[in-house]
Amino acid sequence: MPEISRFYGLVVKMFHNDHAPPHFHVEHADDQVVISIENLAVLAGRLRPRALGLAMEWASLHQDELRRNWELAQGQETLLPVDPLP
Repeated sequence: MPEISRFYGLVVKMFHNDHAPPHFHVEHADDQVVISIENLAVLAGRLRPRALGLAMEWASLHQDELRRNWELAQGQETLLPVDPLP
């Protein structure tokens, strides 16, 4: 699964040709979560509250880039890196 960003111990990934709805995966320590791109809802998994807050903050800043990467992933194309939180 291609990594598209990494910051504060969080690793953000997206699968090629993954199932709907559009989403991304975030891993932190031994936890992982799947988050919807459109409404930033947690679809599966869990993260500690601080890690989830950072993931949500990052996602809200980069929703357009996440949508674009989802389109690329569906077409089996190379995903674009997304800037981390500062």
